[in-house]
Parts: sequence; C-alpha cells; structure tokens
Amino acid sequence: MSRVYNFSAGPAVLPEEVLKEAADEMLDYKGCGMSVMEMSHRSKTYDSIIKEAESDLRELMNIPDNYKVLFLQGGASQQFAAIPMNLMKNGVADYIITGQWAKKAYQEACMYGKANKIASSEDQTFSYIPDCSDLPISENADYVYICENNTIYGTKYKTLPNTKGKTLVADVSSCFLSEPVDVTKYGVIYGGVQKNVGPAGVVIVIIREDLITDDVLPGTPTMLKYKTQADADSLYNTPPCYGIYICGKVFKWLKKMGGLEVMKARNEEKAKLLYDFLDQSKLFKGTVRKEDRSLMNVPFVTGSDELDAKFVKEAKAAGLESLKGHRTVGGMRASIYNAMPKEGVEKLVAFMKAFEEANI
Repeated sequence: MSRVYNFSAGPAVLPEEVLKEAADEMLDYKGCGMSVMEMSHRSKTYDSIIKEAESDLRELMNIPDNYKVLFLQGGASQQFAAIPMNLMKNGVADYIITGQWAKKAYQEACMYGKANKIASSEDQTFSYIPDCSDLPISENADYVYICENNTIYGTKYKTLPNTKGKTLVADVSSCFLSEPVDVTKYGVIYGGVQKNVGPAGVVIVIIREDLITDDVLPGTPTMLKYKTQADADSLYNTPPCYGIYICGKVFKWLKKMGGLEVMKARNEEKAKLLYDFLDQSKLFKGTVRKEDRSLMNVPFVTGSDELDAKFVKEAKAAGLESLKGHRTVGGMRASIYNAMPKEGVEKLVAFMKAFEEANI
C-alpha cells in the first residue's frame, strides 16, 4: 500500500526521508551492533545523539547561551503543572485563554496559586485571538501564559502579547519550528513534539537560566523541578531516547531544507492554497478570523453535519487521512505541518473542488 496524505493534528506526519533513515538504522545504529531503542542512555553513542540534537536545535532557533534546552517526558500537559510549581514565586500568574489547551493550563495553575484570566476568545468559540496590546497585567504576576498556536481552533498569535515586562511563557506545541522565533522574547517556550518535530513522548522546554532555581513551590516533585533536569542535562532518569533520536533527525532535515525562514515560506505557500480555496468556495468555509489564521491547522465546515461526515469518509477513501475536526468543534481540520508536502495540500484542494461540484 502506498503512503496516504496524513492531515492528523498529532501524532502527525513526519518527513519520509527521516523515517527511511530510521528504518535503515533500526537494527544497527552506525555500526554499533544495536538499535538506538536498545542502547544505554549513559553510553557515549547516545550522549553524542542527544548533544547533537540539542546543538542542531540551538542553531535552528538561534537559542542564546543563557537558555537551557530540556528534553523531557509527560507531554505539554505535564508542563501545565510544572510551570506554576517552578515559576509562581509570588503565587500569581496571568493566563490568556485562546483554546482548550490554554484553558487546561489555566485550570491546572489554579491548583497552585492565583491564576488570573486576563483575556479570552471563548465568547466566539475561540475563533480569534483577543487584542493583547494593553492587557490588565497583574502587578505581582510571576508570568503571562499563552498557547501560541491553537491546534483545535486553528488560530495563531501574529503579535506576542504586551506583557508589560513580565515573563512570557508560551506553549508552541503545534507551531514549533514552523517559522523563525526570537527566543529572547520568552522566559519559557515549550512544546510536545508529536505535531511538527517527532514521535509522541517528548516535550522540549527552552527556559531562561535565571528562572531555574531551587525556589519552587513546596511539594514540587523532584522530577518536575527544572533544576533537576537542567543540572542533569535531561539525563536525570532514562529520557525518551528513541523519540529524541528521531527529533534529532528532523532537526537535521530542517537544516538541510534551509532552516526556519525556508520552512515559513513553504508553510505560507501551502496554507495560501487552502485558504484561497476556502475564501471563494460556495460549500466550504473557514471558521477563523482571517488575520488570526494558523499556518499549521486549518479548520473548515460545510454547514451540514451530514455533509461533513460524508466528506471525511470520501476523503479517507481517496487517501486523505484524518481530516475529521476535533470532537469539541466538529467539521473538518487539515493539519499541514512542516512535513506535509505541497502535493498533499494540492490533492486536498482538488478533492474539495470535486466534492463541492458533486454536492452543491
């Protein structure tokens, strides 16, 4: 069977050449006689894998020396607790709610201190990003938290919030490495890798060193202290070794492709194909305010649940996989991450045109 075009929101499509390389090395990694899955995380061979992965990521994102890169477990969702546990020195944090994941992070933070909801787009089913130019930032807030790209709802911050000098913490799970970022604008920038970077099981946390201290909330588990992980270079316990190895291969693929400027141009080109069609379609329509549209996740609807279901079923039969929208919003969603080739989006648009003609 030939490979399908996989529009899943995560775990998601990976570059084919990375998968082929990993397959070639499955039984014997570079002549060591074993798989990366089998080797000790304390071995010299694995040490070079994780160090090289970090070095390539630093180069890709231009990460300054005063930021630590941590390869952790527990997914982005575990960071919802780790962030307040490590950063809530005054016991106060401000949250901007632009979707399900920001909302879950806010609810988690409420367990550890005073979390303030300072802006939200829930009034319109998270279909836009609120104006963040002059927010009621709390005077003693330890940080301001955002989810930068909202996988479920297809929105993306085009301008970062004015935090009025407070530390910005951002969950970038679904836009990680899709375009250049200025890491210095964030105190913490983190993401689960299973959308744009690698297989599920790894979360990458990039954190400014002054935020890594022993001064954490009482009861913070040893494993959730950033200092524990930073001091041990992500090797305090056995890390998700194979997942990190694949991430390292994706970093090399991104460098080979030309880096994040090139990826941004490619992603804009792919997204434009789909958005341009949606904007002139008589059957399909996008659900997000134009200026807040994500390059990574594109939700759309026909206006009929019956037609939506028919579309998803027929698309799957045509080799266009995982186009069903998230259960909380319904409709359809095409996730077009870095590894989705332009041909995949072209095939989707061609299928949508044919479906429209047959069903209008």
